[in-house]
Amino acid sequence: MRIMRIFRHLETILATLLIGGFLSATLARLAPGFGADEQELDSRLSAESIRQIRESHAQERNILHFYFNYLKRAIHGDLGTSRSLGKPVRQLIADRLPITVRLCGLGLLVGWTVGLALAIAVVMAQVRVLDVFAAGLAGTFLSLPAAVLALLFVYFNAPASLAISSIVFPKVFSFSRNLLAQSYGLPHIITARAKGLGSARIFGWHVLPVAGPQMLALAGVSVSMALGAAIPVEALCGISGIGQLAWQAALGRDLSLLVTVTVLVTVVTLAANTGSDLAMDIFRGQQA
Repeated sequence: MRIMRIFRHLETILATLLIGGFLSATLARLAPGFGADEQELDSRLSAESIRQIRESHAQERNILHFYFNYLKRAIHGDLGTSRSLGKPVRQLIADRLPITVRLCGLGLLVGWTVGLALAIAVVMAQVRVLDVFAAGLAGTFLSLPAAVLALLFVYFNAPASLAISSIVFPKVFSFSRNLLAQSYGLPHIITARAKGLGSARIFGWHVLPVAGPQMLALAGVSVSMALGAAIPVEALCGISGIGQLAWQAALGRDLSLLVTVTVLVTVVTLAANTGSDLAMDIFRGQQA
C-alpha cells in the first residue's frame, strides 16, 4: 500500500512538473515586452547583428515548439543557454543552488527553533503576558511583506538567513501554539496532568504523538515558504542564489532559464510535501 502511494506521488510530481514548466513558459511568452531586447538599442550593432538577435527570439514565439524542444534536450541533460546571462543554464543552477540551500536551511533551522520553542513556552507556562508578547511579535513579522523584511535586514546589515527566519517563524509559532493548546486540552492529557505526571513526560509521551503528524505537514509547507521568501530576499540583498536567478529570468523573459528554475522550485516543493506525507504515514503507523 505504501509503495503504491509512493508511485502515486511520483506520478503527481511528474504531471505537475510538465504542466508547471509549460505554464511558466506560456506566461513569460504572453507577458508585455516579450521579444524586445536591450541589445538592439546598441548603436554599434550592424543590421545583420540585429537581425540575428530578432531571429533568436523568433524561435521562442511558438511556445509549443519551444517547450517540446526544451523537454527533448532536457532528457539528454541539456537545459539550454541563458539568453540574458549568456551561460549554460545547467552551470548557473549548479553554481547558485548551494547558496540558496544554505540560506534556506539556516533560515528554516532558526525559524523553527524560535517559533517552536516560543510556542512550547507559551502553552506550558500559561502566562498571559508572555502569550500576548509572543502573539504580538509573531503578528508583527507576519504583517510585513518579505520584500520589506529584506530591505530592513539590508539596512541593518544583518544576515539574510535571518530574513528567511523572520518569515518562517510567525507561521511556525501560530500553528504550533494552536496545535499544542488543542492537544493539551484533550481528555487523556488532562487526566495525566491531574495524576501529577511531569511536564516533560506529558509532552513527550502524550502531546507529541498527537501533534507530531501535523508538525510534519507544517515542515513540508515551511520549505515552500522559505523558497518563496528567497526570491525577494536574494534579489534585494544581492545574493547570487536561485531566488535572484529566478528574478533575473523573469525580468529578462529568459524562457530556458525561467522554465528550469520553475521546475527546480516545483521539484523541491513537491519533494518536501511528499516527504512529510510519507513521514506522517510512518509516524501514524508506529503509533497504531
